[in-house]
Formats: sequence, structure tokens, C-alpha cells
Amino acid sequence: MERSADYLGAVGIGVTSLERSAAFYIDALGMKQIMTFKLPEMDEIILSHPGRSALVLMHWTDGSTQNYLNAPVKLVFYVTDIAGVTARIRAAGFEVTREPTPAPGLGNALVAFGKDPDGYVLELIQPAAKA
Repeated sequence: MERSADYLGAVGIGVTSLERSAAFYIDALGMKQIMTFKLPEMDEIILSHPGRSALVLMHWTDGSTQNYLNAPVKLVFYVTDIAGVTARIRAAGFEVTREPTPAPGLGNALVAFGKDPDGYVLELIQPAAKA
């Protein structure tokens, strides 16, 4: 039996509100809710773009103290409409910290930064159109 290639399946982040964060990622970034889990110590919502790595939103329910806000985490999303995504981030009431700007080191891809409901940094990359 041949082993498939290794890959990153998901990244999990702690959030203050599963519902608010899921709505943000669904509305602003077009992700789909794949499943939910209720574990003894936490609840999770798993989101993904079809066929891509997943984002696991985690909220601890065991009474332990968690610091969800402004953690030093950056999530990188490749998007096809960077202006639309930044507009949806703003419309949801959250911050765009860098407007879409060409990045010469990335072949002039447009790069923008924003923040999610818990202050996680979102790097948005729209690859440059092929000539």
C-alpha cells in the first residue's frame, strides 16, 4: 500500500465565541462549516474551503483560563477578490491593517492584512494576473 504525501490537515485557534468567529470566516472569507465537535474539555467548529486545509475554531469549556485575544498567530489565505474580502472584513466591523498592495517579492501579488474577531492577523494574498 503506497503512503500518500504528508500534508497539513488543519490549524486550530482558540476563540472567545465559536458562533461569532464561524460567522466571520464564513461571511468574510467564504469558508464552509464542515463539522462540529463537543469534546469533554472544548467545543470545536471546523471550517474549510473545499479540498483545502481546515481551520478549527476551539473554545474551552472545562473552566480553564484561556487567553484568546491578540495571540501572536498569522493565518494566510489565498483569495481571488482581495478588495471584496477586505470590504467584508470592514463590513463585519473588524480592522484592515494594510490595504491591498503589490508585493514585488511575491511576483507582484496583492497582499493585505486584517484582523479577525479575536485579533488574529489575517494575511490575504491575491496572486498577480498572468500575462
